[in-house]
Amino acid sequence: MQSSYHAIYERWRSDPLGFWAEAAEAIDWMKPADTVFDPAQGAYGRWFAGAQCNTCYNCLDRHVERGRKGQPAVIYDSPITGAKRTITYEELLSEVQALAQVLKDKGIAKGDRIIIYMPMVPEAVVAMLACARIGAIHSVVFGGFAAHELATRIDDCAPKLIIAASCGLEPGRIVAYKPLLDRAIAESRHKVTTTIILQREQHRCDLVEGRDFDYADAVAEARANGASVACEPMAATDPLYVLYTSGTTGQPKGVVRDNGGHMVALKWSMDAIYGVEPGEVFWAASDVGWVVGHSYIVYAPLLHGCTTILFEGKPVGTPDAGTFWRVISEHGVAALFTAPTAFRAIKKEDPAGKLVADYDLAGFRTLFLAGERADPDTIQWAERTLQVPVIDHWWQTETGWTIAGNPVGLGALPVKYGSPAVPMPGYDVQVLDDAGHGVPANTLGNIVVKLPLPPGCLPTLWNAEQRFRDAYLAEFPGYYKTADAGFVDEEGYLFIMARTDDIINVAGHRLSTGAMEEVCASHPDVAECAVIGISDKLKGQAPAGFLILNSGVSRDPAEIEKEVVALVREQIGPVAAFKIAIAVQRLPKTRSGKILRGTMQKIADGETWKMPATIDDPAVLEEIGAASASRPPDSRRSAR
Repeated sequence: MQSSYHAIYERWRSDPLGFWAEAAEAIDWMKPADTVFDPAQGAYGRWFAGAQCNTCYNCLDRHVERGRKGQPAVIYDSPITGAKRTITYEELLSEVQALAQVLKDKGIAKGDRIIIYMPMVPEAVVAMLACARIGAIHSVVFGGFAAHELATRIDDCAPKLIIAASCGLEPGRIVAYKPLLDRAIAESRHKVTTTIILQREQHRCDLVEGRDFDYADAVAEARANGASVACEPMAATDPLYVLYTSGTTGQPKGVVRDNGGHMVALKWSMDAIYGVEPGEVFWAASDVGWVVGHSYIVYAPLLHGCTTILFEGKPVGTPDAGTFWRVISEHGVAALFTAPTAFRAIKKEDPAGKLVADYDLAGFRTLFLAGERADPDTIQWAERTLQVPVIDHWWQTETGWTIAGNPVGLGALPVKYGSPAVPMPGYDVQVLDDAGHGVPANTLGNIVVKLPLPPGCLPTLWNAEQRFRDAYLAEFPGYYKTADAGFVDEEGYLFIMARTDDIINVAGHRLSTGAMEEVCASHPDVAECAVIGISDKLKGQAPAGFLILNSGVSRDPAEIEKEVVALVREQIGPVAAFKIAIAVQRLPKTRSGKILRGTMQKIADGETWKMPATIDDPAVLEEIGAASASRPPDSRRSAR
């Protein structure tokens, strides 16, 4: 199929208001917009001003009314507990109405905030949709988040109620949530007087009398009383949720998502970008605590009338590196969306991809990767192993959906390894130098998006309009600063090379750590890697590569390190001054799978550092410190 991307992108460029007005026809509105875009509202304008709508209605009620009530809406699959559950659209609507009634009975009204602190269980999805139904603003905090970090979010969004679970489950361990929740409530200045607790059988908790209410009991009572809660009319510009960006330190940064533009963008993306039809099974292997979970576990698939997978497990260890293939085969998944780090973990455990042969993947069409840079080696391994197109795409918590991608539904474009392809309609992506001037093709610079941002993107930060302007709009007037660095080639393909903080300066040369990571990862014995810039008295900074080797590699790691150094010097050149490669067992990552390069750099340089709030396993940082100190600097710099 020949791609219609270029024609559609030009249609948007020539008539952006008409383009989004047409896309908005896929949404059911209680009242149409007075204007498609009002440039006078907010920091850069607001979409669908004057319109009224309800996100829960568009996700559930309209599908039940129009022939999908018996179709599975959510398939819950937990290899950790062995539990599986299929919930139809009609059943999900009933669950949501019951919880919505409980919330109203507890005094929750339109505009009130509710924190959801839950693991990957169906009740988390129910809670999000129940909030959307009554106009409450939900803020999902990743389950098991540290008490202090939860407290900062309580203070920032001032919730009237918290919905939590007694515990979360990791391979081989139980994470008790209730003690963390109790400490957070005790620490926070804003006092929450009502919580609803889902008691999981794996670890029940004590309830505080007068404050804590049992989720199952409250919902059962509401259902027995015939709970029926109408959808609250919401302005398209009203907030749907606040989501705090991962990796924040100090005052958290609450990304606001509106109701109207969010629905229009996500509904459009399911067909145009992901190429998925209503009724098909879509799986985003993420967590509801992250933006991918909000957009592509919960809202987009349900807006589109798909079946969405809610997976409580890991790509490896639950029980093995074939668990993704089992889920795809068993539930008939058409498209999978996950982070490259998941596939690096699978590749490390099963380098030859032998476990794929155990499953029938005949109905599986497309793999999508996002959340961090997808190195060519990982993409090519996935292509060989799965025999399906592997599509890298790039977006952020702030945007909520794809900035640049390869739109399968419009007809896929040729793949260029290392590139998430081209900007989507709505995004005028440009590359500027530090002074704000455009740079030629293939020149590394600051990636920005010309204002206004399209529907679905953040209009502001929660209670922090000036911080929003300072963080995203001030440095390059007229543009949104992505804080990513990269370049656009002569055919308009975008290459994301690093966060701007990860561009290192080696003897006056601005170099991308991402380019070096590509080369390191191409070594056949390397499963995953991270390159950081460490201080160097002579050159200012010098790159250092930390390598995770494939399982079963029996060679001396020192030999592999030397080969990786030689590979980088051969493919990038002496200008990279790449002389340090260190094999490690693990890399420090956030719970969403992003490598904590900034913290690694501080440790390697002996600087003071703070424990990242979102780190998955703090013990990894000690291992990185030991690895960094394992060789004296002189011997590292003389490596060949």
